[in-house]
Amino acid sequence: MGTNYTKHIGDTGGYLVSHAVRESFQEAWFDPVFWGEQAVIVTKGGRGAAWFVHAPCGELVLRHFCRGGLPGRYIRRAYVFTHTDAVRSLAEFRLLNKLLKKGLPVPEPIAAGYCLRGPLLYHASLIIRRIPDAVPLSECVRDVSSGETWHAAGACVRRFHNAGVFHADLNCMNILVADQVYLIDFDRGRMMPEQAADGWKAKNISRLERSVKKCLEQLGAEERTQLWQDFLAGYLGG
Repeated sequence: MGTNYTKHIGDTGGYLVSHAVRESFQEAWFDPVFWGEQAVIVTKGGRGAAWFVHAPCGELVLRHFCRGGLPGRYIRRAYVFTHTDAVRSLAEFRLLNKLLKKGLPVPEPIAAGYCLRGPLLYHASLIIRRIPDAVPLSECVRDVSSGETWHAAGACVRRFHNAGVFHADLNCMNILVADQVYLIDFDRGRMMPEQAADGWKAKNISRLERSVKKCLEQLGAEERTQLWQDFLAGYLGG
């Protein structure tokens, strides 16, 4: 089966671009300045390096790969370049493309690019199609359908785990609720070998539980516990 994207790699960088936008695509798309007023910075979960873009081909999200935590204070966007296949934006694009083909609820990858910054470092960018009317799971806490939503989120995560998909940063902001539940931000994600033990799944869930406690600290312990139990019921198939 042929790919549904085009690959272009040069001496100073390169990109992957979906055939859906290949005719109109420009490398300048990775620069928010190119979009002008059509690019609006994402204020939640984007580390100040993601933009909602109103483009002729539809609503998009542009993300620059940036380091978090202590390293991010000193080396914001630069990553060590080893070889093209290891570039983080290209790897995430390919994984999203594979997950879509499996029928899993992820955003459609539009383009991924990188540019070399000298012989050893690179900057990376990714463009995905924006999921209409999506809100983070952490905002679905006090409406009448919250329990059903968290149950559906648990079932969604279980689908990914059953398919052998490891999400490196499973947290409340990377689970979006719209017409269905989606997972986003698959940087450093990967497909696990079939023979791998299930310990990685438990670690994924533990990481999410820590995120729930942090993101929902404004809720009472009883409310927070109930939502988490709803999630686990969905995950376990109850």
